Amino acid sequence: MGAYVSPTYPYRSPDDLRSSPPQRRALIVVGAGPVGLAAAIDARQQGLDVLLFDDDKTVSVGSRAVCYAKRALEVLDRLGVGEAPCAKGVSWNVGRTFVEEDEVYQFNLVPEAGHKRPGMINLQQYYLEEMMIARALALGADVRWQHKVISVQPQDGFTRLTVETPDGSFDIEADWLIVADGARSPIRRQLGLDIEGRIFMDRFLIADVIMKADYPAERWFWFDPPFHPGQSVLLHKQSDNVWRIDFQLGWDADPEEEKKPEKIIPRVKAMLGDEREFELEWASIYTFQCRRMKDFRHGRILFVGDAAHQVSPFGARGANSGFQDTDDLLWKLALVMKGQAPERLLDTYSADRTYAADENLMNSTRSTDFITPKSRTSRTFRNAVLDLARHHPFARKLVNSGRLSVPSFLTHSALNTPDTDFLAGDMVPGAPMDDAPVQVDGRDSWLLDQLGNRFQCLLFVDAATGVSDTQRAALAALATGPIPVQALLVSPAAVAGRDLPVLVDTQGLVARRYDARPGTTYLVRPDQHVAARWRAFDAAAVRAAVALATCNA
Repeated sequence: MGAYVSPTYPYRSPDDLRSSPPQRRALIVVGAGPVGLAAAIDARQQGLDVLLFDDDKTVSVGSRAVCYAKRALEVLDRLGVGEAPCAKGVSWNVGRTFVEEDEVYQFNLVPEAGHKRPGMINLQQYYLEEMMIARALALGADVRWQHKVISVQPQDGFTRLTVETPDGSFDIEADWLIVADGARSPIRRQLGLDIEGRIFMDRFLIADVIMKADYPAERWFWFDPPFHPGQSVLLHKQSDNVWRIDFQLGWDADPEEEKKPEKIIPRVKAMLGDEREFELEWASIYTFQCRRMKDFRHGRILFVGDAAHQVSPFGARGANSGFQDTDDLLWKLALVMKGQAPERLLDTYSADRTYAADENLMNSTRSTDFITPKSRTSRTFRNAVLDLARHHPFARKLVNSGRLSVPSFLTHSALNTPDTDFLAGDMVPGAPMDDAPVQVDGRDSWLLDQLGNRFQCLLFVDAATGVSDTQRAALAALATGPIPVQALLVSPAAVAGRDLPVLVDTQGLVARRYDARPGTTYLVRPDQHVAARWRAFDAAAVRAAVALATCNA
């Protein structure tokens, strides 16, 4: 056993950033947590220069965010940093909920085979940050440690920042500023921007313990367990034999007392038994809130992650929704910065992600109200559901120990082309795309590994007839349009004599999940969301959908 030792990243004097008048940079990101790093990585993949400031010199202290959902893993795959966390982390799909010692509910996050990534991995945040820092640096992001932004002044067409360093402060300007400085967001507070919602009157203890245990890699949640009566407890495994335990304490608990080892260790022993050896790695007391900013865009300042919205930890929506923020934002920002789309495209970032935030807040609030009821009516309902769930299957789906993070279906987005043909299934305009196994040039791959970072047109074709010369010419023309669209053919078998990339639907799962037959066409956004779909390929319709999806219509 042994605790994690965090790396220290080198400080560089800002002499190269000092000038009078101040230097102007195209894009600055503030905050080198997972969400800020995702923004920097995505910017570099979009060909944008990016300067990243962080006021620390190392990764996060303590495991913090540990649960990364399937959609977040797919975003990380698109950013070129998905393999390492999945290899290091603990994969799981099954969650179990207990009342006292009786199991009353069980779920499986990925009940159907044919997906590259599991429903969740558990991995300490500090490991993920190390991996993302390495990726950002490899792509050429300019990361500056111990650079604290102490002033932000919006100007006409840019933002002026004052940055404090060990060698003194300096001013610098940004055409665009992405704010990822966390839930307390000094920049948000300095600008006097609103954040509204609920603060929940309860306290929880996080205890990360290092121990060897043969418990399965599952999420276990207890209501009123015998080792912590009257409260709730959550247990799940991280890498390196680290186990996360969350103890509900109640609002009256003294946070300074409860985080002392002499208070924590007896709680853990009561749960695990006196014979189980363990080492306390990290502990924290937290309260939580469910709230968001009214708008995530303020001129040329864009807020992402916890700086824009905060949810309770029940459901693992914090970092996961933050990754989806940058996933939505960066392709839009890149088009605007390159002059390929008008600035109003960025208004759809705020519209789409506030819609998603409201969905997350609703689900998180419902979970929190069930786990920690604050009224007599809520407690009566919760207790009745738990009693019924012991014996009656219908009540088990009402047990809410934290509905876990799922991606938002942006069906109300102004960027969607409405369906005009009847297609069944979940892959409606605005949907995050489902994965499925494919083959590319005879090698096994995955659908989502072939998508992203550009607009793409998926055309389903018959293996025998392939694609006509007329279709081939139209697809080639799409690739040279104002917003280039890459064509990909999807076929149940290899198409002979092709000159376009072909994804072979080896198990038929792509066709089934996308309700596809020969001629079915999907327009895919750079963030792997469906922009439009048709029963038959029509190049003019594709061009119109691209224009709508980029606010060029």
